[in-house]
Amino acid sequence: MIKFLDLKGITDLYADEIKQAVNSVVESGWYLQGNANKQFESDYAQYIGTNYCVGVANGLDALIWIYRAYIEMGVMQPGDEVIVPANTYIASILALTENGLKPVLVEPNINTLELDDSLIEQAITPRTKSILIVHLYGRCAYTEKIGELCKKYNLKLVEDNAQAHGCRAPQSAPQPPKGGVRTGSIGDAAGHSFYPGKNLGALGDSGAVTTNDQQLANCVRALANYGSQKKYVFKYRGRNSRLDEIQAAILSVKLRHLDDDNHRRQEIAKYYYEHISNPLISLPCRLPDENNVYHIFPILCPERDRLQQHLAEHGVQTLIHYPIPPHQQECYQEWNALSLPITEQIHQQELSIPISQVLTDQEMRKVTGILNSFK
Repeated sequence: MIKFLDLKGITDLYADEIKQAVNSVVESGWYLQGNANKQFESDYAQYIGTNYCVGVANGLDALIWIYRAYIEMGVMQPGDEVIVPANTYIASILALTENGLKPVLVEPNINTLELDDSLIEQAITPRTKSILIVHLYGRCAYTEKIGELCKKYNLKLVEDNAQAHGCRAPQSAPQPPKGGVRTGSIGDAAGHSFYPGKNLGALGDSGAVTTNDQQLANCVRALANYGSQKKYVFKYRGRNSRLDEIQAAILSVKLRHLDDDNHRRQEIAKYYYEHISNPLISLPCRLPDENNVYHIFPILCPERDRLQQHLAEHGVQTLIHYPIPPHQQECYQEWNALSLPITEQIHQQELSIPISQVLTDQEMRKVTGILNSFK
């Protein structure tokens, strides 16, 4: 069986370094908000190219705290609108409704699976305060037009960078103070998830916020620490949402190898693009490799379920990202009558095939051959 994602194999690559890092935390006797957190926050901010990084409990919380901070700072208020891609993972939308903000769902481009920038301006109203771009599947979702719209309408650009650690942005993206344009440094703030299956994955839940806005960073750090900036003094009604020391130490180890890991994913993607040849299967528009770190390699097929069964019968594990779009979920019943045909097409046809830094050349060729044999 070729696994969709061999998490144990990925962890085994750096097992000795990880064990040493964990042991160092255990022996330190300091398990929350200690040196491991400080080190990772510093290293990740430098890597991304931002002035600030704040570790939090998970990627959803990272997005929640960004928008909550904007509300606490008076930049937004409940009822304000945020433009968000309709085909995103539901966490992007949960972060908005958690804060009383109104998500405005905009269709993606079928060729890129990312937010269609030609549809954004018509969705902007006087209540629009932000565009939330999602670097879905590991692809950079930023476009020059999105940047121009944010300037024209004075909108906060927030990135959901849960799937694109290490991805580089196009040359047209704003240059961060520390140079080097990676996703997570393009907008006003970004939320990151380090869920184990991510390109930069911990061994449990964890996340971070990156930004160049000191006020926002301070507010996020307080909100994630019960609302406190000083012990036993509470400025905000916050929650406990902190990155623990062990996960921070593990992330510091894996960050050192992230570029090499992403490069291997890019090699596999290149092979897939050049060798998958089946009229029943389409590959979304290819970006330059540096603008895509291939967290997921999605293919589209009108007979997706039969293709998935075909692969399973030949020993290849696949996943669907995602079988039900947000506007058709029970938790958002008010949207169930919406017609979003591009989003619905993607969710009906998308299939994710194996890709990771531990996938072998032999496995890569086998997956390709089985896809090409589908009739």
